[in-house]
Amino acid sequence: MLAFDIVTIFPEFFQGPFDFGIIRRGREKGLVSIRIHDLRDSAPDRHRTVDDRPFGGGEGMVFKPEPIFRSVEAARKTAQAEVVVLSAAGRRFNQAEALRLSRAEQVILVCGRYEGIDERVIEHLATAEISIGDFIVSGGEIAAVVVVDAVTRYVPGVVGKEESILQDSFSDPAAETQLVEHPHYTRPAEFRGWKVPEILISGDHEAVREWRHEAALRKTERNRPDLLEKL
Repeated sequence: MLAFDIVTIFPEFFQGPFDFGIIRRGREKGLVSIRIHDLRDSAPDRHRTVDDRPFGGGEGMVFKPEPIFRSVEAARKTAQAEVVVLSAAGRRFNQAEALRLSRAEQVILVCGRYEGIDERVIEHLATAEISIGDFIVSGGEIAAVVVVDAVTRYVPGVVGKEESILQDSFSDPAAETQLVEHPHYTRPAEFRGWKVPEILISGDHEAVREWRHEAALRKTERNRPDLLEKL
């Protein structure tokens, strides 16, 4: 079983996101467990203070180290647990990282917020600092849902047809060049005058395979040209 522990100041945020799709399936099968920890429960004072102003001045507030250390250390089940800080300053999350985390026994996700987290958490407690993209969201809670979903897909037995994972975009983390997935079509074969490419209904499986590869290249060039720089 892969155990997720999520440290947050908004535990109510997670009432719902994990009750659908493959995450729910993984939990029902006993392959994935998720525990939510209120960071304020680990605050050392009666006011449940978890943040303070940054040294050196500046706007905003910064999460204090002590509550995070206390919360993570209480949640940790194994010395090999992955402790992941979700932060806009982290390295970009990708499929290879999802696969790596899926092999852990426990993944502890620390949801950043405000101006950030005391750097001593990142330097001395975290095993990774991750960002889900080059944009800003209001907090790490949204990122935590993304990470849990992406990692859960790799847990053996969660996805019914595991071979389908291999066909997803970015499905091979070791590939030299990643492509977005090829276009998909379904019935009807003609809709408002727009027809499905003839090759897809030809019955020629080798031709379909070649078409899909070429179509994936074209779609990658259109939507993600940065992925083709290695070619």
